[in-house]
Amino acid sequence: MSKKRILLKIGSNTLTKETDQISRGKIEDIGRQIAKLKNDYEFIIVSSGAIAAAKQFVKLEHNGEEINVKQALAAIGQPHLMRIFQENFRELGLFTAQCLLSYSDFEKPNTQENIKSAINVLVANNVIPIINENDTVSTDEIQFGDNDKLAALTAALLQVDLLIIATNTNGICTKASIEAGKPETIHTVSNLSALEKEISLKKSSHGTGGMRSKIQAATIAQEAEIETWIVNGLIDNFISEALDGTSNHTKITVQ
Repeated sequence: MSKKRILLKIGSNTLTKETDQISRGKIEDIGRQIAKLKNDYEFIIVSSGAIAAAKQFVKLEHNGEEINVKQALAAIGQPHLMRIFQENFRELGLFTAQCLLSYSDFEKPNTQENIKSAINVLVANNVIPIINENDTVSTDEIQFGDNDKLAALTAALLQVDLLIIATNTNGICTKASIEAGKPETIHTVSNLSALEKEISLKKSSHGTGGMRSKIQAATIAQEAEIETWIVNGLIDNFISEALDGTSNHTKITVQ
């Protein structure tokens, strides 16, 4: 039997566990789950966190635009982020590769084929691609999406079986339940227009997207006939528990 392919998108709040630094424990938790599941699933990771990683090491003096400072921080933080992934995953017998992409890469047929070919070779050789936007030359993720859109475009391009977006809540909750102070997760939904009416406009502390960008990502995935799960990445074993149906998360199904 062929393995099911999962694209796992990890946001900054998941990687930092809502602190001011990258959590090695969380990255180890992710690696441990992938190692446990690797006989049945193959994983491609889209990871934010380069800017958060840089802030652990430097405080930049600047006179320029804030966006330029963030680009510089991303350039500093990306190697540190990859090193943390590499060190933690290697101890679990997992090998990783860095892939930096920009949204413009998805507009060119030749580049699309190159992305697919390179990632397919990596996965076929049991190497886990870890994808981030090339923030040093592109500002889309910094300004707009916290890699949610990049994850969805990559999932569609590679025709994965499932897109999992790890965030800091138990999926998407109804607006009424949030206002009442007793959040209730929407477990299964396919109507994205109705779902959008339930979301809060609030963005997370480290991330830039919020739930709206996750619904936009799910729309791209749904059009490619890929199911999207929005799960709470702050809990331990969040991938395994989502796959065995024991966690509280939102499944956005294909219409």
